[in-house]
Amino acid sequence: MKALLLREKGQWREMEVEEIETPHPGRGEVLVKVYAAGLNPVDYKTGTGGNPAWSYPHILGLDAAGTIEAVGEGVSDWKQGDRVVFHADFRRRGGFAEYAVTTAHTISRIPDSIAFVDAAALPTAGYTAYQALFKKLPMDHIQTIMIHGGAGGVGGYGVQLAKHAGKTVLSTASSHNRDYVHSLGADYVIDYGNEDVKAKVMEITNGRGVDAVLDTVSRDSATNSLDLIAYGGHLAHIAGAPDYTHIKPFTKVISYHEIALNANHHHNDFAAESDLAKIGSELMQLMEEGKVISLLERTITLAEIPQALAELADRHVKGKIVAKLI
Repeated sequence: MKALLLREKGQWREMEVEEIETPHPGRGEVLVKVYAAGLNPVDYKTGTGGNPAWSYPHILGLDAAGTIEAVGEGVSDWKQGDRVVFHADFRRRGGFAEYAVTTAHTISRIPDSIAFVDAAALPTAGYTAYQALFKKLPMDHIQTIMIHGGAGGVGGYGVQLAKHAGKTVLSTASSHNRDYVHSLGADYVIDYGNEDVKAKVMEITNGRGVDAVLDTVSRDSATNSLDLIAYGGHLAHIAGAPDYTHIKPFTKVISYHEIALNANHHHNDFAAESDLAKIGSELMQLMEEGKVISLLERTITLAEIPQALAELADRHVKGKIVAKLI
């Protein structure tokens, strides 16, 4: 099969498409013929640092959609030809290839009305946003939420999901992405480059602050977000924990929520791993109903992935980039 090979850690910019042996599914696994693979910042980040579990050449790519080519021993709920999407375990070879093996209990069915490229744009970013909002934050007790980086993957899905849940959504974005983030459902979009974010949040909330923040940017951003949160509020962070000393204990009593989607794979916990399939199924249904869009902005070829990852590393990509293999 053709695959985009990472020859050594740190060499993701030099990856090339090469021929490699097609894998076979083991017990509890499926072999997926990959039609489309989504790109995410985690791809170049893990490609830079590597992983002790890898052997080289390695194949990156956590998000993939396609059809089941073969099922391994013990798999009874899936069959050849089923349309599926999955979020891969980054300790294993991923989806930047014509075929990929994954565990059967972590895949979700793609409705016939949804294109493979749209499904592949979903897992890492969409599942992360879903996990933050509906697995960590007490959404029944939240009315206002700030979602940083509304033009990005996690932020864009977060804006849509929070609005679908009936919340008042604030978001940050650059000036040229303001209309785009509004179109996703944000009630207020603050231009972080030209506006005082804290002042705008306090103006919008009459000085109270928001009930919750989903920070998708950085540790510094998470720390600054503490000033935006109302008493008894919540911070969910995906890009680094804040400096907890920024808030004096026993004052705002903020709850902190770490979001790490790939950790679902790492504890030999069948229930935790299966939760990925449940999240995927929920989001596929919302997408089929038109309540969530895929954020797909551009499709590329397998060979163009290294250049597109370089664009992601520059942190100015709107929406999602997906490699179309078929």
